[in-house]
Amino acid sequence: MLINSLFFHAFDSICSSKIPKMMLSNESLSAPTSSTTCFENGSYTVEKKSVPKSSSSDTPNPPLYIVYPTEKGTFPVILFLHGFSIPNTSYSNLFEFIASHGYIIVAPGQTLFGLLKGLFVASAVGDVDDAAVTSNWINKNKGENLQRELPSDVSPDLENVALAGHSKGGKAAFALALGHANTSLKFKALIGLDPVEGPNTANRIEPKILNYIPQNFNISLPIALIGTGLGDDGRCGFFPPAAPWGCNHPFFFNECKPPVCYFVAKDYGHMDMVNDWLARLSGMFVSKTGKGSYADMRRACGGIFVAFLKTYMFDDAEDLSTIVGLPSSVAPVKLNPVLWVQS
Repeated sequence: MLINSLFFHAFDSICSSKIPKMMLSNESLSAPTSSTTCFENGSYTVEKKSVPKSSSSDTPNPPLYIVYPTEKGTFPVILFLHGFSIPNTSYSNLFEFIASHGYIIVAPGQTLFGLLKGLFVASAVGDVDDAAVTSNWINKNKGENLQRELPSDVSPDLENVALAGHSKGGKAAFALALGHANTSLKFKALIGLDPVEGPNTANRIEPKILNYIPQNFNISLPIALIGTGLGDDGRCGFFPPAAPWGCNHPFFFNECKPPVCYFVAKDYGHMDMVNDWLARLSGMFVSKTGKGSYADMRRACGGIFVAFLKTYMFDDAEDLSTIVGLPSSVAPVKLNPVLWVQS
């Protein structure tokens, strides 16, 4: 196993917190300000809708869940892939926060058959294929399908589309970016929210994307990784970790080429960014959970989404520079390590 030197810094930080909290390239960086608004609710009012499958519709992966600003305008799009057997609506609070900053979130759903298949078939190939189908649906006829589900004065900006996912969906997002399924939609950025390669290193699920070689991912997109400090802890010894060591975020970071940002919510668990009811339920039976506010964790994740996408979609790095430069002053949760490798 080959390891990037930055990986050791990240690993040491996750385990001992004894190293500096950020590493930057020598490229010029916007001077951090003492505050940022990306961790606060945005200025847009948002709506949400579930789009079911019907005989007259080619809606993919129903029910498709869409969260969007209601004010007139053209907004960037985020295709978000849910985690293992997690309902797409369970991210509604996180989605609404991000959408309030001016983003349209499209989250593929899961049928009962898909749920059962996910439980009994150890593979993410179907997830990647489904993600490609949804991305092609978004892109069809210059966004005609998605526009049909939005108010007439709210339009998707298909020049600025991000691909994102949580847990198994994070792995699927990376796999789609690596070309494991074909899509006509061009992505501007990739975000992995505590991505997971599989249940353990000996049983990594298909398509296997980790090769444990530094900067091995053939991905030309800017990448942001948001990991959790408790994700690789099992629940009371009865359940295996939701994001096991060797299959979790530091190993994804190890294989990313610059530009890449890496943040770890040190005191939070793998499910602490979903809606409260599911985070609590998971904390009781499935995965270790943090003691802090779930709302703060969602604000932290949502704010990083917003700051990262502003940087790489709109060339506005002020918020991202502030988070990287002053994480303990501006972020609602403890972030350590905080890395931004630009080249």
